[in-house]
Amino acid sequence: MFQYLTIPVTAFDQNCSLVWCDQTQQAAVIDPGGDLDVILAEVKRLGLTLGQIWLTHAHIDHAGGTGELAERLGLPIIGPGEGDQFWIDGLPAQSKMFGFPPAKLFKPTRWLHDGDTVTVGNCTLQVRHCPGHTPGHVVFYSPEAKRAFVGDVLFAGSIGRTDFPQGDHATLIASIKNRLWPMGDDTVFIPGHGPESTFGRERRSNPYVADAVV
Repeated sequence: MFQYLTIPVTAFDQNCSLVWCDQTQQAAVIDPGGDLDVILAEVKRLGLTLGQIWLTHAHIDHAGGTGELAERLGLPIIGPGEGDQFWIDGLPAQSKMFGFPPAKLFKPTRWLHDGDTVTVGNCTLQVRHCPGHTPGHVVFYSPEAKRAFVGDVLFAGSIGRTDFPQGDHATLIASIKNRLWPMGDDTVFIPGHGPESTFGRERRSNPYVADAVV
């Protein structure tokens, strides 16, 4: 079965997630923004074999530790979409701007597109392209577990910022309604920051995307 553990990292309390197959103990890490020793301590505690890095997008708090972790353990980097190349190129500048440790540049092993899948052990997750916060933002969805790792697309009671370069509010709203809602009201989502929620709860009460909002 599919399992996961959310680990808040960096001063931004970014929800890095370990995801794994409990039949094989094979694992991937989603959005290792920093605090790599904390992440790796959890990998060891759980007895996992970490084999991949998955990225939702390339903002510093989500991708800042990616280059170092990939280099340290020889891991492939899966995602995000090509539209985030300029954010990857700008990681060193982002590091200085937000006071993060210097970020290593990296080249994704595989870019992701809408409709792709990623696999960890015997578990397969679907990929949805959800631009708006960043142009290359992707989301990972497990139909088996009814869980979606949505990065900074949607939060409990809020949505991702769109005032960064190449962000777009209308595009983000369309991503949420056209890509996330079809996953089902009972799907629990793990946002990039803050607590989990369900798509159904957000459709009823989120002031930015509730169904009653025109």
